[in-house]
Amino acid sequence: MTVLVRDLRPDVPADVAAFARVRHLALPFILWTPEAVVHNLVHAHPDARNRSLVAEEDGEMIGTAQIGLVHDSPEPGQAYLNVYVRPDKVRHGAGGLLVRTAEEYLAAEGATKLFAWVLDEPANLAFAERHGYERRRSAHFLRLDLANGTLPPLGSPPPGVELRTAADFADDPRPMFELDAETLADEPSDVDIEFTDYEAWLAQTWRHPLLNRELTTVAVVDGRPAAFSVAYTDGGTRYSTAMTGTVRAHRGRGLAKLAKTDSLHRARAAGYTEALTGNDTGNGPMLTINKWLGYEICATEVRHVRELG
Repeated sequence: MTVLVRDLRPDVPADVAAFARVRHLALPFILWTPEAVVHNLVHAHPDARNRSLVAEEDGEMIGTAQIGLVHDSPEPGQAYLNVYVRPDKVRHGAGGLLVRTAEEYLAAEGATKLFAWVLDEPANLAFAERHGYERRRSAHFLRLDLANGTLPPLGSPPPGVELRTAADFADDPRPMFELDAETLADEPSDVDIEFTDYEAWLAQTWRHPLLNRELTTVAVVDGRPAAFSVAYTDGGTRYSTAMTGTVRAHRGRGLAKLAKTDSLHRARAAGYTEALTGNDTGNGPMLTINKWLGYEICATEVRHVRELG
């Protein structure tokens, strides 16, 4: 058996479909579609030096890696590599070869600190340790059964607050960009990120093929978006929350909770049967909201880091 690593071919539908399938099998808690795989690669910022790698064993795709520089961080030299191998094909050498190929490339691009998410399972953690990666923060994947679960009732918005959707901002999405930038800046993370490029945000985020603007709820105060819950859908029955947050000036009013509850109610009414989300384990307020909504933890990932000498 021979394992080889090469770049994903975004113009080959079978290649992209295989990439999405491997990711789904290895990480079923995140929505993966061929369209999203191509979008994430093609619309990555040039400064990110983004690549999607695949590992093949005798011509069959068994592993994937998404790698690049964190170009929108104020700290230079940071990079990411997230490697996932098909569960039935581990210990065939694909993971190690993907890591070595990724590290060589990122080091040549000037990376000095590499971040990687690793599933919180003994074999995965041991693999990361063997390759010189140290544990950092962790994050939970959570799942809600929309088909059979019971959502809390939707409360009325506070005085002066209006619930709208992202679709209402189609003509001018800049207020959504500003909301996204402020909430992301305060999200728990090992890597600081600053959204400053509006055109890049339009291409990467606003036009993302998984974004469902009709199910993305926005709490508006005095005509300006103050909180939101961003909905991704896969074209089938799965719904995922990509981001939920509130601008600093309006925190503590329950607006994020209101927005997410509204989005979930409308998702269920639209026929979605499974809701997924993720939370940093240190984000107590959001974990409390998700528990109240009925989400249950289904897996955990641990952020690892390696300093390049």
